[in-house]
Amino acid sequence: MLPRIEVHRIIRATLTVVMILASISGVARADNVDTLIDQLNNDSSDKVRLSAALNLTRNGDQKAILPMVKALGNDSDKNVRGACAVGLAKLVTSATKSSIKGLAVSALKTAEANDSSTFVQQQAGKALATITGSGGGTTTNNNNTTASSGGGGGIYVNVGPMSAKTGSNDKKFQALMVTIATKTMGKTAKSMATTWPGGVPSKGQLQAKKIEGFYVDGTLNTLTVKQSGSSSIVSCKISMLLASFPDKSVFGFLNGGASVQASSSPKDEELASEDCVSAVVEDLIAKKIVPTICTKATGPCP
Repeated sequence: MLPRIEVHRIIRATLTVVMILASISGVARADNVDTLIDQLNNDSSDKVRLSAALNLTRNGDQKAILPMVKALGNDSDKNVRGACAVGLAKLVTSATKSSIKGLAVSALKTAEANDSSTFVQQQAGKALATITGSGGGTTTNNNNTTASSGGGGGIYVNVGPMSAKTGSNDKKFQALMVTIATKTMGKTAKSMATTWPGGVPSKGQLQAKKIEGFYVDGTLNTLTVKQSGSSSIVSCKISMLLASFPDKSVFGFLNGGASVQASSSPKDEELASEDCVSAVVEDLIAKKIVPTICTKATGPCP
């Protein structure tokens, strides 16, 4: 029988720009740059500002660079900030005035180092790599660790896309599993990098830095809800694998499960499902994945 645990509500997983695109239907139009800029910097709707950032990126007008710099540093929504980082990577080119390029690079460096969202930090780092031709330095902020572009030695862990077999909410749980796995790695294994300047490293890049590569992926196998009087019991089972990276030669399979009690309302059951998945992923990463990596690696471990 799975252990019953009580967990606090977990903040929902960060949605990537690609996922959000599916839910936006023409909130802002791409045929008027000035209107889009005004929407990006002034509209009260997160969706309108996000749509404006995406359309400004597609439009390709250099006039949008400074408004995006402003939004990257000031917007309250992490998805808008992330979209602006992506947009700057596309808009800042060799044709951009050096003074404007400098402002964009400075804003991206600040976001990579200080933004409260791991997602925004990652997008800013990628944008910097695109614009300057090199990534940032070693950065550890909140729950994210970025591999250093210099030096040598260490451990890099590539977190896979995860999968789920629960039905209509699979994409939501996949995103949640990735977010919790990455955050837990950052909290329990700060010496292990989960991102790489410019994207995903090749075998040659890892060898050049004398960094050992590992791969972690997982599957939400079951998620059930059972009524018990006025309450519901939400149970979940997750399996995770460990492999070398980038060749992905599997050397470990790990399993975990939990149960969470909630009221019988659909909303509480939904939150309990998220809590259950988050708790199991966090437990597997902290208590099984990280220790197993340490038994295999020759580099420093927490």
